[in-house]
Amino acid sequence: FFSKNSFSIIKKFTLFSLLSSFFVFNVNAYPIFARQYFSSPREVSGRIACSYCHLAQKPIELSLPQSVFPNTIFEAIIKVPYDKNLKQVSGQGTKVGLNIGAVLILPEGFTLAPIDRIPASLRTKINNLSFLPYNNANKSTFLVGPVSGDKYDQLVFPVLSPDYGTNTSFLKSSVYVGGNRGRGQIYPNGEKSNNNIFTSSATGIINEIKPGAKNGFDVVIETKDGTSVIETIGAGANLIVKEGQSITVDQPLTTDPNVGGFGQSETEIMLQNPIRVKNLIVFTLFILLAQIFLVLK
Repeated sequence: FFSKNSFSIIKKFTLFSLLSSFFVFNVNAYPIFARQYFSSPREVSGRIACSYCHLAQKPIELSLPQSVFPNTIFEAIIKVPYDKNLKQVSGQGTKVGLNIGAVLILPEGFTLAPIDRIPASLRTKINNLSFLPYNNANKSTFLVGPVSGDKYDQLVFPVLSPDYGTNTSFLKSSVYVGGNRGRGQIYPNGEKSNNNIFTSSATGIINEIKPGAKNGFDVVIETKDGTSVIETIGAGANLIVKEGQSITVDQPLTTDPNVGGFGQSETEIMLQNPIRVKNLIVFTLFILLAQIFLVLK
């Protein structure tokens, strides 16, 4: 009863588990991890890889020209809006500001503009952002972040359109973007981060709540048959249960601390042929002159 997409997801998280036994991943390395594992950041279904770890859905905004000439520099602006007063739970359980990041998937042939060609006005908008290519197979896909959401209201990519060539296609092409704010809910090994709501896996009575590993909690639940089930609660969680309380399966043990989320969007851009534009202008001019002579006659 599993679809091919379901098997694909299970396969990916199985590999996550195997890799995590050899490497320790920092939260800031998640885009790098996605880049190393996913050959393409966007699957056939349209889902962007970041959504596997950032489960909540939030809006993003993408702004770029509808059409550009060849060998032209333009800006792609990604906005990841959120309430700047919000604080997220860090891995150590403290309250900190949110980071933001994005992945921009451009049509083939489009790339980042060389530094020496970026005008001063655009450099100011970029504000010292650093960009990473996704991989050698996706030369038109770029990552940025995570960076402080308090410092950056928007993420500006300097993009260079392809030059004339034998394979240049003057057509509309799709542009895809994904952006997130805040920490994810899933670690690379498939385990929950502490940026989650924790629930009970058993029905019973809470026998004990004690300090756990990494500043977290251990909630000991005694079931009807007398066995004990230990629920591990991450650091910084706000417990909403107490010792002696009866609980059921899937009952929340904590509040939901997540204030971030991931969003993706898409639009189109056309690589415009200057010769076509010039011909259109000449054609329009002839029509205008013909109309003028017709009226004068």
